[in-house]
Amino acid sequence: MSKAELISDLQAQNQQWEGLLALIGEGRMDQPGVAGHWSIKDIVAHLMSWRRRTVARLQAAARGEQEPPPFWPASLQTDDEINAWFYEANHGRSVQEVLAGSRQVFEQLLAAIKALPEEALMDPKRFPWLGDQPLTATVLFAHFHEEHEPDMRAWLARQESHQQ
Repeated sequence: MSKAELISDLQAQNQQWEGLLALIGEGRMDQPGVAGHWSIKDIVAHLMSWRRRTVARLQAAARGEQEPPPFWPASLQTDDEINAWFYEANHGRSVQEVLAGSRQVFEQLLAAIKALPEEALMDPKRFPWLGDQPLTATVLFAHFHEEHEPDMRAWLARQESHQQ
């Protein structure tokens, strides 16, 4: 896969994401119960926060620096602890703030990828935090597709069935 293909695939994945958010509509994004007590807004903030970590890693790689430390408190060790911190940090923000932040972080992701040489992007050993996986749009959107998209679509289906 070339750098141009990676960028194109990322943009296509993001269009699908934005399409799902448009189906949901901003007016419903703060309703709890999508995944446990989390709302759509909480999921968007969660994904944005993890993506922010990816952006920092890619930016450091582009500068030839080592991977930066996480931006959350060092005392947080498990994904559950980190996710709870993300939730608390973002829950009070408005839907519009979270969506704007999410879109900004996606643009930063694209810029970070564009800043890297193509050979670095295609080297599966370049980014140890990916294991031996190459950097692809599928990998970057995998958590959403595997963990959150099913909950979001099921919640949306329930909402639409209640409106009929």
